[in-house]
Amino acid sequence: MKRALLSVSDKTGLQEFAAGLIDRGFELVSTGGTKATLEKAGLTVTAVEAVTGFPEMLDGRVKTLHPNIHAGILAKRDEPTHMAALKARDIQPIDLVCVNLYPFAATIAKPETTRAEAIEQIDIGGPSALRAAAKNAASVWAVADPADYARVLTGLDEDDAALRTQLAAKVFQITAAYDAQIAAYLDPEPFPQQFTPTFSKVQSLRYGENSYQQAAFYGSPDAPAESLVNAKQLHGKALSFNNIRDADAALAMVNEYQEPTVVAVKHMNRAASAKGQPSRRPGTRPTQPIRCRFSVASSR
Repeated sequence: MKRALLSVSDKTGLQEFAAGLIDRGFELVSTGGTKATLEKAGLTVTAVEAVTGFPEMLDGRVKTLHPNIHAGILAKRDEPTHMAALKARDIQPIDLVCVNLYPFAATIAKPETTRAEAIEQIDIGGPSALRAAAKNAASVWAVADPADYARVLTGLDEDDAALRTQLAAKVFQITAAYDAQIAAYLDPEPFPQQFTPTFSKVQSLRYGENSYQQAAFYGSPDAPAESLVNAKQLHGKALSFNNIRDADAALAMVNEYQEPTVVAVKHMNRAASAKGQPSRRPGTRPTQPIRCRFSVASSR
């Protein structure tokens, strides 16, 4: 029987994914909270301590850090000495690792979070298991994002090696960004020895600066709420690189004023602007949140 290790903080889609794995012949191995969630859904789960021979220790700091886990993930399936070593020690291979990391960034974003609380949200076992699976992507599925669950199930049916490789690369992207966020928190030096900014993809763009170029829009995880990173497109076709630049310039210009303001922008230059009074009685508050709307025109 194939074996899957599941240990997630974000339980989104977990039950459906786990049920899909069982349907495909997987035994599920899991840790505390994840195991409880799956068992509540009526799924059969093997506790990780039944595999390691040790209970979870140190308030959960040590769960999956054990040779019975990591040897099962890292063994090369086409290397006879590796498989013989597993057999000699009665270690079963692990064919899929589904882990998402402790929510470190979300934790430190809360003003009331203490340093001790932030430290406890530094995941150790999760990145270790994911990186091991990603290293052995020739045989093992490394799943770090609930958004990938559906295509992983499809990929299992097709033994999609290209998808395994793609997911492995995604694991290293996620863990690199995670480590960069932790490093920035622990050492807020403005000019550290190693500077590693992290950005997440917001959306693909219709085209780049020119119509034959490709482009995508990335944002910082700590982008302010009023930035384009958190803006919602209300209608119209997908934006281009130039649309994003114009909208960003327009937002910067509008922010120079306290009054309701309209700015028309072309190629990041102000073409026209107007400001006025709000359409409500003086001294009253708006009944709805104020929203900033952009109307982006394009010749393409």
